[in-house]
Amino acid sequence: MIHAENLHRSYTIGRKQVEVLHGLNLHIKRGEKVFLCGPSGAGKTTLMYTLAGLEQPLQGRVLVDGQDIYAMSLKQRALFRNKTMGFIFQNYMLMPELTALENASLATAISGQEATERVTALLERVGLGGRLDHLPSELSGGEQQRVAIARALAHDPAVIFADEPTGNLDSRNGGQILDLLFDLADQGGKTLVIVTHDAEIAKRGDRVLTIRDGVVA
Repeated sequence: MIHAENLHRSYTIGRKQVEVLHGLNLHIKRGEKVFLCGPSGAGKTTLMYTLAGLEQPLQGRVLVDGQDIYAMSLKQRALFRNKTMGFIFQNYMLMPELTALENASLATAISGQEATERVTALLERVGLGGRLDHLPSELSGGEQQRVAIARALAHDPAVIFADEPTGNLDSRNGGQILDLLFDLADQGGKTLVIVTHDAEIAKRGDRVLTIRDGVVA
């Protein structure tokens, strides 16, 4: 499902050039649950964003479902990303003025799909059937993350990228969120790529890729 070849990515900090990805290669199969782990600053999130078409590498290529995403124009890549990928962020990234239903419907609205019934059904499946009209400020952290999961799945993507999806939750809520995410992914045969610093959580995946010194260790 995802193939990365010779990825290089660096940042300029002051006068210093810091290379984050250093000729990295990886292959992720369709339907796999893969965790990206490693020490702080190892490049886990940078790698995820590069695989997702959000940060162009200085060198190398990324194929998602057979498509070379950095050979596309910016518009083509955005359309492909919206059709193929879903995103779950550590800080939820919900619009404060929108209800749970409206937030979860954002991806379908951007792609021009009319999917209110599907989004409502997803929110019911994640336990928020009675909270559709609530604003993020009226929801707990765990409930906000459930809205984020429903939003990521609303347009039925093939790949879900999650950046520390349990990072702001206690162990009980974090475990429930991961159970929910795995169940929904299994039902749809989706590929999961999850960044985490928690080695115990990472054991639940099919594979752990440890990023160290800009490559897969």
